[in-house]
Amino acid sequence: MLETVREFVPLAVKEEKTEYFSESQSEINPFFNRELSWLEFNRRVLNEALDETNPLLERLKFLAIFSTNLDEFFMIRVSGLKEQIAEGVNLLSRDGLSPAGQLREIRERLRPMLAEQMRCLNDDILPALAERGIKIYGYQDLNKSEKKRLDDYFHRKIFPVLTPQAVDVSHKFPFISNLSLNLGLTVEPEEDFENNKLGHLFTNRRFSRIKLPANVTRLIPIDESESRFALLGELVAANVGYLFPNMQTGKPYLFRVTRDADIEIREDEAGDILNTIEHELHLQKRFSFPVRMEVAASMPDEMVNYLAGSIGLTEHDVYLTEGFINTPDLMRFYSLDRPELKDKPITYSIPAALKRKENIFDILKQRDVLLHHPYTNYSTVTDFINAAAEDEDVLAIKICLYRTGKDSPVIKSLVKASRNGKQVAALVELKARFDEENNIEWARYLEAEGVHVVYGMQGMKTHSKVTLVVRNENDELRRYVHLATGNYNPATSRIYTDLGLLTSDVEIGADATDLFNFLTGYSYQDEFRQLLVAPINLREKMLEMIRREAENKQNGKDAHIIVKINSLTDDKIIAELYRASQAGVKIDLVVRGICTLRPGIEGLSENIRVVSVVGRFLEHSRVFYFMNGGAEEIYIGSADWMHRNLDRRVEAAVPIKNAALKQYLKGEILAAYLQDNINASLLQPDGTYEKIIPSEGEIEFDSQMYFVGQDI
Repeated sequence: MLETVREFVPLAVKEEKTEYFSESQSEINPFFNRELSWLEFNRRVLNEALDETNPLLERLKFLAIFSTNLDEFFMIRVSGLKEQIAEGVNLLSRDGLSPAGQLREIRERLRPMLAEQMRCLNDDILPALAERGIKIYGYQDLNKSEKKRLDDYFHRKIFPVLTPQAVDVSHKFPFISNLSLNLGLTVEPEEDFENNKLGHLFTNRRFSRIKLPANVTRLIPIDESESRFALLGELVAANVGYLFPNMQTGKPYLFRVTRDADIEIREDEAGDILNTIEHELHLQKRFSFPVRMEVAASMPDEMVNYLAGSIGLTEHDVYLTEGFINTPDLMRFYSLDRPELKDKPITYSIPAALKRKENIFDILKQRDVLLHHPYTNYSTVTDFINAAAEDEDVLAIKICLYRTGKDSPVIKSLVKASRNGKQVAALVELKARFDEENNIEWARYLEAEGVHVVYGMQGMKTHSKVTLVVRNENDELRRYVHLATGNYNPATSRIYTDLGLLTSDVEIGADATDLFNFLTGYSYQDEFRQLLVAPINLREKMLEMIRREAENKQNGKDAHIIVKINSLTDDKIIAELYRASQAGVKIDLVVRGICTLRPGIEGLSENIRVVSVVGRFLEHSRVFYFMNGGAEEIYIGSADWMHRNLDRRVEAAVPIKNAALKQYLKGEILAAYLQDNINASLLQPDGTYEKIIPSEGEIEFDSQMYFVGQDI
């Protein structure tokens, strides 16, 4: 029996607890903390960098991902907690922590992880890269000719764009922009400077900030080899005297500030959502509040305290870094042509049905086609959309765009279709976090090309990934649908695992039509034939299917739930899973990231097993399997089991009706993840994860590599 996790159980938990707790479990909190669960996910990302069996540049990549993940975590989640504190909102988390308590727990867990990240970088990865000829040199370690070459580079490429900002009574402390890299130093007059005509103006020591230009590479090549580099910050520091002539300069120290990046839009007051979001993005860059400061560990305490106070942070918001600040800048190394230091490229395949030299629409009239990326070449999706753009019989194309990436072939095909006289409608989600500016640009471009552009729905994000093609065939209209778990982004399709379905199913096509009418015309569609759509029927149907498994088990029928998702935080779903477990239903959950459900508790969740797979690819596919007494049902879709996905986003899940595809999803894809003993970790009742390792004599099984070269 698990020991009491916390003495305090939130009121909301106490009210629901009697429904699925026994008396002996009265002190067990059934929920893990959301933020701490996310940190444990990022710890698993860090562990990939620590794994010496991974290629060297892949380990560096995972260190960079770990840092980028943390940036977003602070910009959104930590900023939200700080905002609650500032507004006096003492909203308790499901495990009973106040906002201040959560921030304290975050700091305590995060600091050792950051120390381990820097140890890995400084002691393992950078020395190992140096042994292989890829090395960062300190400016002082360069010879005279090398210094001259870099100094010339400084004067030509860097010096003209630098703007030193000193602080005094007439120069207030500068705004430190989000995620910018800066040098902080002190300046004071030379001893004889008082004889200068302006000497009376420069009598005291001052703090000065130099923002390093974001459009100049952080790693500067020392020579033509493209394997020996100096750091931008060190080059600026070595030449800082040119920025402050006749002044004594102290040693410059690096620092970086993270700010709130969560945009809140009052859509009911917005006359034009596109212009409103564009305006809010501009304001955010200038006025968002700070949440974290990273500083070089060697920075004097006096300067650390001065910076923190001037920026508006406390000592608890300062993270001292022993080494490289902003590890993602080192990804310049990853672009080097060093294949021996990276994962071997995988072979991309095409589903057997699509290899036939037939019109894709003729193929889809005969059978559904399942796509499994990155193993399935993403050209299967872009070719489908492009074929629709070029086909004379296609009358209309409708698509949901959440994240499309740069130079997207999907966008080009939509423009082509519009120019070919087809009716093209694109729902471009302007509120896609961190992609707002990119999507604004695409929306304006598509509108200029005659595409009907809709900016999502008021009060919620459109997260579904659906394309509908309407084709005239023998004077009758036929619909073709692509519905997927991942975005229409060919770049990320090579590093994300996702699933997609191409189908001409009549009912699914009719549902897709109703869905787009719901999105573009505000028709209130409250029923769908086959699709599960949030916020309309997806939650209720998922709860119903979980309850049905419990009833089947109690009635002596076969019952089993297997779900693969990114995150599990929804209280109602978790409560129903607990009840199903108590009824004896075997439940296997493959949850990549956040999981607030506590597995393995006797009398509560002993039939629930939670596995997280973190490896070469980012697990992104969502699959929902229910045994249903032998009449198996299986869905793929865009939604995680989170409140925001089920209630505040437009999501879509599609049933897999073809028997062979259902068997492939269950017997191959889901089975592989549950069998993984290379990339998988098992969630423990106390919230920690234990790496699953092959037992003696057991064959190693990597679920991600298992699918390479497979035909569906």
